[in-house]
Amino acid sequence: MELMIYAAPGPGSARYEQHMRLAQAAEKFGYSGFFEGDHYLGDDLPGPIDAWVTLAGIARETSSIRLGTLVTSATFRYPGPLAVQVAQIDQMSGGRVDFGVGAGWVEIEHRAYGIPYPPLKERFDRLEEYLAVITGLWRTPIGERFSYHGNHFRLENSPALPKPHQPGGPPIIMGGWGTKRTPAISARYANEFNQQPVGTESGDVSTAPTTGIDFAAEQFERVREACRAVGRDPSELTFSTTLTLCCGRTDAEIASRAEPTGRSVDDLRAFGCGGSPAELVDMIGRCAEVGASRIYLIIHDFDDLDQIELVASEVMPQLDN
Repeated sequence: MELMIYAAPGPGSARYEQHMRLAQAAEKFGYSGFFEGDHYLGDDLPGPIDAWVTLAGIARETSSIRLGTLVTSATFRYPGPLAVQVAQIDQMSGGRVDFGVGAGWVEIEHRAYGIPYPPLKERFDRLEEYLAVITGLWRTPIGERFSYHGNHFRLENSPALPKPHQPGGPPIIMGGWGTKRTPAISARYANEFNQQPVGTESGDVSTAPTTGIDFAAEQFERVREACRAVGRDPSELTFSTTLTLCCGRTDAEIASRAEPTGRSVDDLRAFGCGGSPAELVDMIGRCAEVGASRIYLIIHDFDDLDQIELVASEVMPQLDN
């Protein structure tokens, strides 16, 4: 099982220096990856970051940890320029980028920054073309040209440069709750499918219709079925899940670390990675049972490096790698 650190976006957004320290600590303690959310949210200072600008800086301040987004919104950037950005960061990192991408879903941030927010069907239509353009640009042989004529994007005679460091481009991560188009697009383009289990709005876990891991398992199976429908071996995909981290040695420490997440300890125990190191080992084991081989641990307090060190020292050694 690989453990990744996911820097949570939102109202508590941190300065670049805090993101960098968190990434460097994750690398030092033996985590497999450091990922950014791609959102323009945050009412408090210092305000939101740009995920790819931040990762470009971190790429030069780390040496081994994988870097990426969960997930880049296809509404935020044109696919051609984004293919250039990601390829360049992949070069800067020596081939350590994973490219997470989705259709986009937070309408309020689009309105706040003047970004068009099409209806759901159009967002998925654009996402399919988005992936066709980006993978086409990355995979066009050097010296050849790439053209694409879609309903939403049109490219003419592109030199399709620069190329990423990784042949064919960075691995593509997709995720989401859609039961039809999300699995179908993932089966065609993804190297990894990520599912975040759903918690409860009320915080009362007794009202939840299913456990978080059960929900992820159902979506994993939909993706496997979609792979089989297009003649792809589902074992070619990595399956992963995303859980909020709240780990402590004592109940008081766990409760203290739950506060920045805005969730109850009970909810985090049921739908996140909440509890003692032993409880985390059990939760991670349940994720593995449904097919997950990567877990992204959401971090809300970027300055609490002791928590990720605790997981590295008392949880990681007990996991099957």
